[in-house]
Amino acid sequence: MSSILHSTVPAEKIKSVENALLKAFNTTEVSDISLLEGGLSASAVYKIIVNDTPYVLKLDSAVYNNLNDELTCMEIAANGNIAPMVYYLNIADGISITGFIKAVPMAAAFTSIGSRLQELAKTIKAIHELPLFTKESSLLDTVDGLINQFEASKMLTGPVFDECFEYYDLIRNYYPWDDTDKVSSHNDLNPNNMVCDGEKIWIIDWDGAFKNDRYVDLAITANFYVSNDEHEELFLQTYFGENLNDYNRARFFLMRQVCRLVYAMLMFKLADASNPMGMGHDPNMEDITLNDVKQQVGAGKISLAGYEGQLLFGKALFNEALVSMQSPRFNLSIQQISA
Repeated sequence: MSSILHSTVPAEKIKSVENALLKAFNTTEVSDISLLEGGLSASAVYKIIVNDTPYVLKLDSAVYNNLNDELTCMEIAANGNIAPMVYYLNIADGISITGFIKAVPMAAAFTSIGSRLQELAKTIKAIHELPLFTKESSLLDTVDGLINQFEASKMLTGPVFDECFEYYDLIRNYYPWDDTDKVSSHNDLNPNNMVCDGEKIWIIDWDGAFKNDRYVDLAITANFYVSNDEHEELFLQTYFGENLNDYNRARFFLMRQVCRLVYAMLMFKLADASNPMGMGHDPNMEDITLNDVKQQVGAGKISLAGYEGQLLFGKALFNEALVSMQSPRFNLSIQQISA
């Protein structure tokens, strides 16, 4: 095996990686390897060079309950030209080798906000038109479970959380969770999982993909990219076309709040795990806005890979959700979906 690979890959993975390289490329020689950073995945992800060509080597430590479905989701997406090509995948060994996409800033490829939103909506529509994934999980159970865990942890408490969860109870009672209109869904369309090559957007990291409510992918993406009513209308119009109606808008709005709460609680779990010396968490929720936190992240003042960034981002998402749920649109949306 290449010495450079041998000195980088964890010892317990060496044999499996060697087997992967042999099967994919008929060689174990790697001329370069570097760790890819930027995501929040627990997996080790590397850029490797084999025969002068770059690839992505991913080493998973996670154990999945339904391994075949994880394979199916990524392969279906690759076959649909949405995910990079899969050269090797062995879920049992936790190893995959896929194509490497040289990233170009999305804003450089799609220079206006409108063109970016349209491209994002088209990409989500393409995901949802893939052959239906067989794996399925209960969205309602997932959200309820996260809330129960968060409240039991008593990590943070106060009126913001109490009020958010009261509003969520209304969504829980009226949202059509059992709607049979399901699609193949990525379920984690955050910027780290979108790679632009200058012409199109590729979607990576399909570990959490399964058959789901179409509004989940739409809401998650919007929470990162849609900042006003005009942008929202363009985004939804691109996805739904002439079929867009007030019912679509209402479900989308409510799902945005659910996804904000979900991402916030996931951030809090990361923050709790990375808490220096296990000290208590600052309970202050005032004047923490999403725009401000995004600016701090963009300026490199905080990182979502670190404790402070994770805690602040979680708080900002709760505050953002609360402002939206206190607005007149919330009750109107509840009325529209219950009707």
